Amino acid sequence: MTEVGILISGIRNLFSVMSDVLLYALCPLLYALFARNPQHGTHNMPRIDDYINARNLAVEKLSQEPFEVILERSGFESPEAETFCIPFLDRIYRVGFPRFEFEDTTEREKEIPLQEQVLILHYMSATKMPEATGQWISYREIPGATFYFGAFIKRAVEPLKKVFGQNLSGFSRAAAKLHPKEIESGDAAFEFKVLPAVPLQLILWTGDEEFPAEANILFDSTIGQILSPEDVAWLAGMVVYRLMALGR
Repeated sequence: MTEVGILISGIRNLFSVMSDVLLYALCPLLYALFARNPQHGTHNMPRIDDYINARNLAVEKLSQEPFEVILERSGFESPEAETFCIPFLDRIYRVGFPRFEFEDTTEREKEIPLQEQVLILHYMSATKMPEATGQWISYREIPGATFYFGAFIKRAVEPLKKVFGQNLSGFSRAAAKLHPKEIESGDAAFEFKVLPAVPLQLILWTGDEEFPAEANILFDSTIGQILSPEDVAWLAGMVVYRLMALGR
C-alpha cells in the first residue's frame, strides 16, 4: 500500500471511531442499537432487548437482597435511606432501592446509557468483592476471556490507539478530568478507579514513522471474581470512549 493509501485508510478508521463516539455521546440508546459488531466490523442487529432483559434480571436478583448487604459489599455510599450514590467516571448516579432506577445527579434530564446501568448492576450483584491485590493482568489472563478478546480489542484498545496514539497531551488532558493516578509505564499511563473494587490501567506508546502507536489495558488480578469477561470488555470500552468524548 502506498503512503497515500495508508494515510487515507487511517483517516477512514479515525472517522469511523469518532462517529461511534459522537453517537454514544448524543444518544446512548442508538449506540446500543447500532454498536459495531466487535468481531466482524459490521453493525449488529438491534440488541436493546438484550440489555433490557439483563437489567431486569439483575434488578430482580438485587431486589431480593437487603439494602445494607448490597451497600457494604459494593463499597458505595448512601446519602439517604435506601439510596446508593454511585460515582462512575465523570458522573455521579443516584440509584434507589429496590427498583434500581438511575438518575444523573448533575444532569437530571440526561439519559444514562443502558449498558452502564447493566454493568453497574452486575458489579453490585457480584458474590465476591475481594480487595485489589495490586497484581496487574492483561485481558487474555482473565478466566474465560478468550471468546471476548476480539470485542475487547475493537471496543477499547483500537479506539485508544487511533485517537490518542499520536496525541499524548490530549490523552493526558482528557484523563485528568477523571482524576486518575499517573503511573510510570509506556509514554503515558494512568490508573483509574472505575468502581470501588475495580481499578484499571491505560498505557500508551506513541507511534512514529517506523512503528505504529501501541496501547495496553490492564486489570487487577481480582477482576474475574467481580465481573464477567463480557462486562470487563464493556467496562474498558466505556472508559476509553468517555476519554474520547472528554478530549473533543
